[in-house]
Amino acid sequence: MEVFQILPMTSIYPVAVTAAEKIHAHFARELAAGGPDVATLPDAVTIASIVEAAFWASLRREEGYVPRISLAYASPDEVHGVMRFERSLALSAEPLTKLSAAAERPGIHLGVWPEAGGLRVWGATRSLPCSCFVLEVIAPGHLVVKQSRVGDGGKYINVAVLQGDEIKVIDPKAATVPDCPALLTSLLRLESRFGSGADVNVLIQMAVSMREHGRGGTLLVVPPATEAWKDSILQPVTYSVAPPFTALADLMNKREGGRGWEDELARAVDGVAGLTAVDGATVITGSYELLAFGAKIVRRLKSPQVVRVIVTEPIEDSVAAVSEPSELGGTRHLSAAQFVHDQRDAIALVASQDGRFTVFAWSPCEDMVHAHRIDVLLL
Repeated sequence: MEVFQILPMTSIYPVAVTAAEKIHAHFARELAAGGPDVATLPDAVTIASIVEAAFWASLRREEGYVPRISLAYASPDEVHGVMRFERSLALSAEPLTKLSAAAERPGIHLGVWPEAGGLRVWGATRSLPCSCFVLEVIAPGHLVVKQSRVGDGGKYINVAVLQGDEIKVIDPKAATVPDCPALLTSLLRLESRFGSGADVNVLIQMAVSMREHGRGGTLLVVPPATEAWKDSILQPVTYSVAPPFTALADLMNKREGGRGWEDELARAVDGVAGLTAVDGATVITGSYELLAFGAKIVRRLKSPQVVRVIVTEPIEDSVAAVSEPSELGGTRHLSAAQFVHDQRDAIALVASQDGRFTVFAWSPCEDMVHAHRIDVLLL
């Protein structure tokens, strides 16, 4: 039997070692609380080995395709409904690349566990224990470390993003920004779009869907029962919706939960998010009623032009910076910053064609527009 030895804390991909220490510390804190069916904690050496193998697999090709795989550190005895290989495979780039075509669908994880002195891939599963270490390959040299949420095996929290020699570890305190609007606080709770029931985060789902269509777009979220937002929109609006379209709002008011409701909600979210691909901004209320799309943002009468914004990212060791809105992107970012400056009880979600995602909100503490870069939460 071929044996793959667990790597020592030196590596030809040095980021794996540096990242492993930070990621292990995060999982150690999370698992300290304990609880039923909590996953086994991989040590830093094991994490480095998994990251190393996944990184090199991400740079390979299988029949011209980029491997997209999810690795989970779990024993086959810890999960249910496993597909177990008769002979386990070495945790290395070539076997992972070969397996990628069979394991690229969402929700399928390749199980990794120590065997015969090394780490081996024992099979595949859709079920994971709570707080399980998960590593996804999403693009060449681009990896995302996730954690299955305690109490809900269907949800995952992004822990870290590795891209080339860059490491971004998510800061869980990002959701406690003191002057965040309620909707933005919800958006920054680091929940994935795979939520369920009443706990689902529609704005996260909307943001992910906006990124997926790849055309870029702007979503304006305004208070319900007011038309003040129209002062910042060129009139008439070509694609104004009257009366407001309430399919998404109706589903959220029901909050029935269950697979049927989740599927219907996902279709409704994709429908609204798809409108952001049309040139101009899509406008919804905080209660998810669709008001318009293709709307052209203009500076409100007698309002000064936005010349600077404060920019933050919800990662450890991130330092707030003040910059011009144009430095974040093109006209789309500048107009979104202007809208929030003029409509201070609104927020604006902006997707770039290159995958960057920014949420603009007014910061009373800083007395300026706050640009939250949240790409790392949506991968």
